[in-house]
Amino acid sequence: MARSIVVVEDEALIADAIAARLRSEGMEVHVAGDGPTGVAYAERFEPDLVILDLMLPGMDGLEVCRLIQRDRHVPVLMLTARDDETDLVVGLAVGADDYMTKPFSMRELVARVQALLRRVDVLAGRGSARTLRLDDDIEIDLDARRVRQHGEIVHLTPTEFDLLVGLAERPGRVLTRERLLVDVWGYRDGSGARTVDSHVRALRRKLGDGVVRTVHGVGYALGEADADVAGEATEG
Repeated sequence: MARSIVVVEDEALIADAIAARLRSEGMEVHVAGDGPTGVAYAERFEPDLVILDLMLPGMDGLEVCRLIQRDRHVPVLMLTARDDETDLVVGLAVGADDYMTKPFSMRELVARVQALLRRVDVLAGRGSARTLRLDDDIEIDLDARRVRQHGEIVHLTPTEFDLLVGLAERPGRVLTRERLLVDVWGYRDGSGARTVDSHVRALRRKLGDGVVRTVHGVGYALGEADADVAGEATEG
């Protein structure tokens, strides 16, 4: 069965190019030229993924992202013409799973889309009912994909959850951005370091600044360093 993608992009040339490339990859694509139509298409077609421009007529991409995530989570790849850190952080905070800054190559777009779809497949097949605990304050329910801090549910996006789990499963070990891009995002070309940094900032904002530790020049870790730090940090 073909994957269903909704593209919400008001620049017709870009939207048509994205649609043509994804259709050539065997995907079913629906194109919306403004925010309200994008929300309507997401509800009507229940796509496997949404490619969403940040700047849209009628309703901006941030509001569109909020609305399409109300009833069901759908992976969102956000597009922005502005290399503005504030916009990117806000976009990730409202539920976007990844972002790309224009201009971008269609090859990279397809790679990002395929990686996000693979993650959806992996998560759908995960059946282990396990719980991870961090410093007795944070509990991660892997089966329900739910995080509690001091007994209260903390709402994380799917990507934030996967990043937290990736770090929590190897407490004390320093993971490079490249390692996290492979493990969490499925990217193997080394691109997307700022994506990791933005999601780490989002985790700190929601769980506290001290949860994720930065090892300057290397990467990120949870908890105190252990004896295997050097070996993990150099793993690519």
